[in-house]
Amino acid sequence: MLVAMTARSEDRPGAPATGHLEELLGRVAQGDQAAFASLYDATAPRVFGLVKRLLLDHAQSEEVTQEVFLEIWQSAPRYSPERGGAVSWMLTLAHRRAVDRIRSSQAARDRDLRIGVRDQGVDYDVVSENVEITLESERVARALERLTELQRQAVTLAYFRGLSHREVSELLRVPIGTVKTRLRDGMIRLRDELGVTS
Repeated sequence: MLVAMTARSEDRPGAPATGHLEELLGRVAQGDQAAFASLYDATAPRVFGLVKRLLLDHAQSEEVTQEVFLEIWQSAPRYSPERGGAVSWMLTLAHRRAVDRIRSSQAARDRDLRIGVRDQGVDYDVVSENVEITLESERVARALERLTELQRQAVTLAYFRGLSHREVSELLRVPIGTVKTRLRDGMIRLRDELGVTS
């Protein structure tokens, strides 16, 4: 899943070479709109794919992808090829935006729930909601137990603590490719265990 999304562009048939994307990004940093259009055409499917895998919702994924490309346009002058490839940089921005959206949505749901419970003032609704949350948490915990230890570590760090692939790689002292493989395999197993369909 995530490995396919972050594979080097020269490994994908018909994809532009990494050097070409870095050149386009350099031109975008100088305000070149034509270069931005070419960069968008070359990378939008991968960025959208990553965002959609995290958010699942198509409309929100489109919205976040637009935000990512706006950020790319604005942040291109800060891109440094010495710190990583153009695609990796762009996908890191996309991952962070998607995680921010997930956190924001969860915070809004939590706030609405608190306001609804406060306004309603019915004790049994609070108890019912707490029971439902507890049962769902237990279900996720059981599903996590079915992962290998390595998959569980990677998933916990990336999706529950919000660390980037690079940060997970450094923390676990394993190559970034290994982290991506563990995450892909772990998320596939988790979705199977929880009966989630995308």
